[in-house]
Amino acid sequence: MGNRGTVQSISVTHAAHNIEITAEGLQEELARLELQKEALERELAAVVAHLGSVRRTLSAFESLLRAPAAAASTGSTGSAVAEHGRAAPPAAPRAAVTSPESKDAATPSAAPTARKARSGKTTERPVSADTGTDAEGPKQYGKLTEQIMEYFAEVGDRDVRARDVAAALGRDTDSGSINAVRSTLDRLVGTHRVQRTGRGLYRAPRS
Repeated sequence: MGNRGTVQSISVTHAAHNIEITAEGLQEELARLELQKEALERELAAVVAHLGSVRRTLSAFESLLRAPAAAASTGSTGSAVAEHGRAAPPAAPRAAVTSPESKDAATPSAAPTARKARSGKTTERPVSADTGTDAEGPKQYGKLTEQIMEYFAEVGDRDVRARDVAAALGRDTDSGSINAVRSTLDRLVGTHRVQRTGRGLYRAPRS
């Protein structure tokens, strides 16, 4: 009986040890997956920001392409009116050959035609296209970078999270703004202007 109890105790101890090892492995796997999730979120935020910039640039180019087409259409209309005005006046002498009455009847109609010929020159208004959108993305990024560096200069040697930086800059109203701050922090880490001290933690570089 004593030997059987000892065997059972060893089996329970061995099973508990296996469970503990499995739990440790799962915790390590969980930590790895969380890191992978954060990396994917940062990559997605960068893709979304780049997509928005491409869309704004494409919209600006489309506006530029539509402007010459509208100007060409206006110019062709003015030319047609001018040609019609220059061709209309010779009809008055042909009507005058028939009779004096027709000459009197044709004279009032010739005056508006001549006025139309003189007014056939159309004034084309300059079409402006808002091309500032293309540079909006880099300007906003540069401004955000300056704001982040000023914030780190104020907090000094202290670890902060991306959400804390976004809140301090008033950019925590939505997830897109927070992700933009996080992406900018990652770029600054890549250029050694900001240090990453832990998972999701950032600090100003030591001078």
